[in-house]
Amino acid sequence: MSAYQETVEWMFQQLPMYQRQGAQAFKKDLSRTLKLAEYLGNPQQQFKSVHIAGTNGKGSTAHILASVMQQAGYKVGLYTSPHLRDFRERIKINGQLIPKKSVTTFIKDNKDFLTEHKLSFFEMTVGMAFNYFAEEKVELAIVETGLGGRLDSTNIITPEVSVITNIGLDHTAFLGDTLAEIAKEKAGIIKNNVPVVIGEKQKDTTAVFTEKSKKSNSKMIFAQDLNSKNHTTDLKGEYQNKNLQTAVATVNILRDLGWDISEESLTNGMIAVKLNTGLQGRWDVLQEKPRVVCDTAHNVEGLKLVLEQLKKEKFRQLHIVLGTVNDKDLDSILPLFPKSAFYYFSKPNIPRGLEAGILQKKAGSFGLKGEVYSSISNAYEAALHNALDEDLVFIGGSTFTVAEII
Repeated sequence: MSAYQETVEWMFQQLPMYQRQGAQAFKKDLSRTLKLAEYLGNPQQQFKSVHIAGTNGKGSTAHILASVMQQAGYKVGLYTSPHLRDFRERIKINGQLIPKKSVTTFIKDNKDFLTEHKLSFFEMTVGMAFNYFAEEKVELAIVETGLGGRLDSTNIITPEVSVITNIGLDHTAFLGDTLAEIAKEKAGIIKNNVPVVIGEKQKDTTAVFTEKSKKSNSKMIFAQDLNSKNHTTDLKGEYQNKNLQTAVATVNILRDLGWDISEESLTNGMIAVKLNTGLQGRWDVLQEKPRVVCDTAHNVEGLKLVLEQLKKEKFRQLHIVLGTVNDKDLDSILPLFPKSAFYYFSKPNIPRGLEAGILQKKAGSFGLKGEVYSSISNAYEAALHNALDEDLVFIGGSTFTVAEII
């Protein structure tokens, strides 16, 4: 095992991490992140940033903005989560992954402090990212929250703009079980006198955002109120239109603040998101004949949009490779899936993965029929084997399901 692999293994093992373990890893407190930041010399104060929260679309919006700012000639840091294949996807500058050496050096140099203060996986990753961005002198960092907003480890920055894409019922165990309660947590990234862009107007959340922005004296803009023209993008999901609109609204505010972003940079940045940032897993077409599409959507709002688009595709038979985590509300998710498809049920290879047999049984009660497979890759191989050239294979249900195929 390489030094890099050992380091990442240590980070994953030592520390509870929400993505893999669920509730016990969720810390309702920023004090440790602040302690770490102070110990590192407050790197978060050494670069300008844009902070993005929301239930769906925050990762795509972050990548779109990073692409546009790169195109405009800036040195851009990008912090997102989770990763698909390599931990380093979380921390990039101008589309390049953080070097393995930077990961191992950061942990080696700070291991005593990290262990002594019992920092979580996410807290130390935020420290690593901000430290790297400061060392490399990025001009702007696009920072995506992990979970929620108010108490998220990333919430120690004072950005140029705060962005909240939308609010859906996800992670209700931590964030509250109404849209208004969840909106309150996400609104925690709104800072005094910092403008805020809201991606979608939703009747249950508008009042929450309006109140918080008034209190914070923050100018609030609803992205969908802008008459922005349709931009072309290399991201193929129809749902990206909302994210593009949110990105345009954010760019307009950055321009007002003096950032030099030409219309050409905006257009070219949106055409080359994947090329500039390496974004994967959003309506990704992996091959034709049979056509294979994967998407990381995993909650009601996200899946609704993806499955709507799936309906518009032309195919003889639809094959769906499905794997989810064990804390998803299957009663609200499974009814969205088409009964006419053939399913390949399997368990993502993480502790939080839902047993394939349980998924099959639950899916059966909603009229979804299919077989159980011992792994995601076996399920995928079977789907490819069974599919004819004019069929379509869709892979989804969880970020972790897609990660194993990509």
